[in-house]
Amino acid sequence: MTDLRPDPDALLARVQAEAARACRGRLKIFFGAAAGVGKTCAMLEAGRARLQAGVDVLVGVVETHGRSETALLAATLPRLPVKRIPYRGTVLLEFDLDAALARHPALILVDELAHANAPGSRHLKRWQDVHELLAAGIDVYTTLNVQHLESLNDVVGGITGIRVAETLPDWVFDEADDVELIDLPVDELLARLSAGKVYLPEQAARASQHFFRKGNLIALRELALRRTADRVDAQMRDYRDHAAIRDVWAVNEGVLVALLDVAEAERLVRAGKRLAERLKAAWHVVSVETPSTRRTAHRREALAAALRLAESLGAVVHTLAGIDPADELAGFARSHNIGRVVLAQAPRRWMPGRTLAERLAERADDIDLILLARRERGPAGLTALLAASRDYLGLSREAETRRRHISLGWAATIPAGVTLLAWPLRGVAEPINLIMLYLLAVVGVAYRYGPGAASLASVLSVAAFDFFFVPPHLTFAVSDTQYLFTFAVMLAVALTISHLTGNMRRQAREAGFRERRTGLLYSLVRSLAQAPSEDAVIRLAVRELAESFQAQAVVLLPDASGRLVYPAGASGHGSLHGADLGVAQWVFDRGERAGTGTATLPSSGALFVPLATPSARLGVLALSLNSGEALALPEEHRLLDTCATQLALALERVRLAEAGEQARLASESERLRNSLLTSISHDLRTPLAGIIGAASTLATRELAPDARAALAAGIETEAERMARLITSVLDMARLEAGAVRLSPEWLPLEEVFGAARHALASRLATHVFHVELPPGLPMVYADSRLLERVLVNLLDNALKYTPAGSTLTLSARLYPAYTDLVLEDDGPGLGSATPERLFDKFQRARPEGNEGGVGLGLAICRAIAEAHGGHIRAENRPEGGARFILTLPHPGLRPELDASANLPLGES
Repeated sequence: MTDLRPDPDALLARVQAEAARACRGRLKIFFGAAAGVGKTCAMLEAGRARLQAGVDVLVGVVETHGRSETALLAATLPRLPVKRIPYRGTVLLEFDLDAALARHPALILVDELAHANAPGSRHLKRWQDVHELLAAGIDVYTTLNVQHLESLNDVVGGITGIRVAETLPDWVFDEADDVELIDLPVDELLARLSAGKVYLPEQAARASQHFFRKGNLIALRELALRRTADRVDAQMRDYRDHAAIRDVWAVNEGVLVALLDVAEAERLVRAGKRLAERLKAAWHVVSVETPSTRRTAHRREALAAALRLAESLGAVVHTLAGIDPADELAGFARSHNIGRVVLAQAPRRWMPGRTLAERLAERADDIDLILLARRERGPAGLTALLAASRDYLGLSREAETRRRHISLGWAATIPAGVTLLAWPLRGVAEPINLIMLYLLAVVGVAYRYGPGAASLASVLSVAAFDFFFVPPHLTFAVSDTQYLFTFAVMLAVALTISHLTGNMRRQAREAGFRERRTGLLYSLVRSLAQAPSEDAVIRLAVRELAESFQAQAVVLLPDASGRLVYPAGASGHGSLHGADLGVAQWVFDRGERAGTGTATLPSSGALFVPLATPSARLGVLALSLNSGEALALPEEHRLLDTCATQLALALERVRLAEAGEQARLASESERLRNSLLTSISHDLRTPLAGIIGAASTLATRELAPDARAALAAGIETEAERMARLITSVLDMARLEAGAVRLSPEWLPLEEVFGAARHALASRLATHVFHVELPPGLPMVYADSRLLERVLVNLLDNALKYTPAGSTLTLSARLYPAYTDLVLEDDGPGLGSATPERLFDKFQRARPEGNEGGVGLGLAICRAIAEAHGGHIRAENRPEGGARFILTLPHPGLRPELDASANLPLGES
């Protein structure tokens, strides 16, 4: 019995979608084949009708193109002022989205949905403006021509010879709440064009010779009608799903071809293709797998070939699984609203019963059945009958004999064993209990050897029970006629059990195959999603595919010239060696399968599958199957195609990730270069200006000796400032390039601190400076020149950002494995900036200040600290001010310290 109740998950999804749409505005598109059919006028008329009905209507933007009737209609409606955008010496008039949102009418009219906005607008396209209006709860009326749909852009270009630049995604059209087709016969449209009602006379003359040729307009009109019909069909199917309507509505000409008889499969596919072409209809090809379906490898290959033929002819291919093919076909036809089913005529049956066509007609009397007559298959006779029976049982000739002998042998042996077991019980147990033993044996035979052997075991069990346990014993004579009824029931039950057990066994095998297929896809997708590089993606994919399909595999990628090659280190790309690169190149160039099991180069020794995504062809997957039975079923081919698609997507993902990282690095490099140029140009300009001014004064004026000395001192100071700037840039470049070689040694801290203090003695005179060293004069293991440079940079940074009179304290803290050098001040602190960011290149604590510098001092400090194996950090002091801490490790015991020294030292 068919369950006609709607799917609760689908109902929930629909309710959620409707709730989301209730908060959004409604979009109505006035759709036409070309300019001039009356879309804008129809939109304005509809808007005026809504205005008269009391709705708050506003014209957002209307493109009149000089049409007086359009301008008159627009003048009857409230209109939003346009937005003026200066662009390259002119002013562009655009829709003012912000003003529309602020005004928030109930309905707004926005002409030309596919229009590209002027540079400087919030969105690139007008349809994006419309979506923001809809999200704000405003209803929108708009217009659209068929040539602006992205999916039809190349089709229209091929018809008219003109590629339209302004397009929009098809989903915008598909998700509209309402589409009204504005249609006009081609002759009337040409008459309007000649009368100047579409374009100005000069434009109309050019248009009539190019885009507006009669043939072009006829083709565009057909495209618009078909696209609207497709939308209406989608709405109809959505309504059927919503209302749980199962009857077929014959409003389209869909064709369904059912491939159940493999012998007639290709004829059915070709007949379905011819019928679909005559009806101009979409068509589907379906194969149905049931528990009773058993096919040889030859028949599986024939079915796979027929399905591939159907795909090549443009059919949509499906594989269904179920108990009764009639139920599956009827359900599929109803769910897709298909009114014609093409079947092969059923062969003659030895046993009475209804054919598939008869059962399908009972289940779906609203579907037209088309039966393809069977062809004669050569001379009839016992040989042909045996061959057909052997093929139906799913056995090859060699395997059939061996397997039949084994199964029949056990089918005879097991009832005999049950008889030997039950013979001592003949006087103790009731006959009904002995029957149960035989039925149990039949179940075992059916599960292990299939329904054929179980049927023989059923007959032998009945015969053994009659011969040994029914009086008179050891004879087939029956003294009591009621045993005849017992024999009949026992045989019927045994046969039924054998059939059900056999079906259960087949279903378990099919469930196992589906579980393995799902497991493979899950494992493959999970592995590929975690792979960080192209080599890892290929290595994981090849391993999974080789194990799952029992094959040797390799992934072939193109070189810079587009030729497929075995990549360097090909062992990571697969276990297959010596694959035919010529066949692989053919597959890569054409994007089609080739090799074993296909109609193209089947003797190549391997199956070649293209690795392609919608945007590019990435390579070829080659498989050399270890077993001839592999990939015999259509499902296995589709599984391989799915795996190949996932592999291609994973390759594209890692390539895009690498390209994104390269773009990020290039962008960061460009940002750093711009920062460097900006900072250096700014900071060089200031001292240069001072030097030039002082030098000019010295050269052109007679000055007192004191003034001349002051100017000379200023020149010297500014020159030293420039030298420090250039030195910082060069040092940073050398540190990043690894060109600086360390010369570490044990250094007394008092000397290092003294050298740094001496280097900045004149500037430190404006501050209070303290040095605090722990007892024992600790030593550090470092490069003296670089360590002094760090301390000088830290002190220079503190002097820049603390006011005169501030206290600076330089101290050391000794620990067993490292030493901390600490610089503290009581100035304004680090502010709200992230302290760690201060050590990035070209970062300054207060960029808006006038302290000067390019922001490399602290970056140099960090580079030097890391070169020593240490690190540097900054923090705000709780009592106010900033603290910089340089941590330097030391490799062993300090020369002047004893191993039993009490550490840490110098805490303050």
